[in-house]
Amino acid sequence: MGFEEISHTADWSVRVWAQDLPSLFAESARAMNSLAGTVTVKGRSLKRTFESEAPDAEGLLVAFLSELVYYQEQENLAFDGFEVRIESQRLKVEMEGAQITSVDKAIKAVTYHNLKIEKTNEGFETTIVFDV
Repeated sequence: MGFEEISHTADWSVRVWAQDLPSLFAESARAMNSLAGTVTVKGRSLKRTFESEAPDAEGLLVAFLSELVYYQEQENLAFDGFEVRIESQRLKVEMEGAQITSVDKAIKAVTYHNLKIEKTNEGFETTIVFDV
């Protein structure tokens, strides 16, 4: 599992890879937090559940990451612990996190620009573009 920032003109772009689809979703969330420079209070004191349906895995990923952006903007919360379950076109995520103490640069939105989740020999990979 891992991620790396990719040079992009006005927005932020990150390539994420993992051994399976649930891990790809969790690593994508961690990549988003890392890019934004999100810092939280120590420990995971908060729990939330997120559920969504979409026609494909890309739609589920955008819905999930967009929900995390909402939590950052509206409730000052960030999550870094994830139990992800994906069944067909349905996603359920149990999340653990904490209050945010600082963010270097806020992410405004998760985009569909060139978004495609691909199966590789090692698992799955995707590139995500964030509007900042």
